[in-house]
Amino acid sequence: MAVVGLGPRATGTWIPLLRQVPGFRIVAVHDPLEVRTDRAMELIDDATVTRHESWDDVLADPAVDAIALTVRCREQGAMAAEALEAGKHVHAEVPAAHSIEDCWRIALAAERSGLVYQLAEQTRYWGFVDAWRELRESGRLGTVTLCEAQYFHYHPEGMFIDPRTGDAIGPQDLADHPDAIASWTQDMPPIHYLPHSLSPMLKVLDDRVVEVVAMSTESPSLVHPELTQPDLQMALMKTRRGTILRMATSFVQPHPDGNWHWYQVSGTAGHVEWKRSVKDSPRMWLAGQQMHDLAEVDWRYERTDAPRGARGSGHGDADYYTQVAFRDAVLGTRPPEFDVYAALETAAPAILAATSIERGSVPLRVPDFRPGPDRAAGQDLSTTPPHPKGT
Repeated sequence: MAVVGLGPRATGTWIPLLRQVPGFRIVAVHDPLEVRTDRAMELIDDATVTRHESWDDVLADPAVDAIALTVRCREQGAMAAEALEAGKHVHAEVPAAHSIEDCWRIALAAERSGLVYQLAEQTRYWGFVDAWRELRESGRLGTVTLCEAQYFHYHPEGMFIDPRTGDAIGPQDLADHPDAIASWTQDMPPIHYLPHSLSPMLKVLDDRVVEVVAMSTESPSLVHPELTQPDLQMALMKTRRGTILRMATSFVQPHPDGNWHWYQVSGTAGHVEWKRSVKDSPRMWLAGQQMHDLAEVDWRYERTDAPRGARGSGHGDADYYTQVAFRDAVLGTRPPEFDVYAALETAAPAILAATSIERGSVPLRVPDFRPGPDRAAGQDLSTTPPHPKGT
């Protein structure tokens, strides 16, 4: 593995896990900021690891089988496609891409190369997500008509970077860091960071989004006028099977710490809901079961079947499962459950939600990236005549 992008996420989670989970060996690292590379090399403490000066050097390194793409930038989708095109498997941080064009490029590169692309989206591995999926599959929730989710993570301290130290800083620290530059996180539409909400709900539903419309508060932030990012964005979506989804994301509006995620699923025969606060409990109600109100259920992020290696790995133990799934897919011991198409189905609705906002909240159709009657695997439809309107 080459680890590309050596910020806190890489040094705090990815590098320790890649050194802990059997099957991985870190052979190279790269980051545009030298100070971050210095810290990563010190953490790895292995003289055999190559310190690459450029992204092109990583792509050209024959010792690199796969790339841990732990970056957050406008170009991260294009970088993933470039890596696949260069013959490297890719395990990428959320979100997968920031344009529909890059989504298509990733899909085509994965199809043409036969290599593994996986998005390191952890929340789909949480214990309660599998429990809810089983409830839906068993029919106890009936036909699911509504899914709701929100990711409200008050995180203004990630909106600027000090290029001398590589540290992320917030607007309150700008006076002490006159050379600070705005990070991509500040310019990124918050709704782009939808996979942590959308991915687990699509896993519960076994479905994909076909239409999206969205709205946003104004820019700059009302809470932090120094920031260009709006305080809140919300998307309304419809799936192929007719379920309505309501998803919202915020990074700069104050919110209780640690209580970042919330989900609920409502069907014609039942309802499940994640806890509203860290002191609350998840709840369930099933019609026809003599239940007069929502009952508390001891669902958790952590899985009851968690192996020893998962415990404490991060994000409710879920960071471990993303690494194991990627390893097994690359080695061919287990097919990827969260493949390139499922990953892009979490990215494209978010990208188009931001586009909907830019166009005055107009509804937009979400493309289907999977091969089918109208597109063979590896076929680029951008070079073929469009279908007549309405077909």
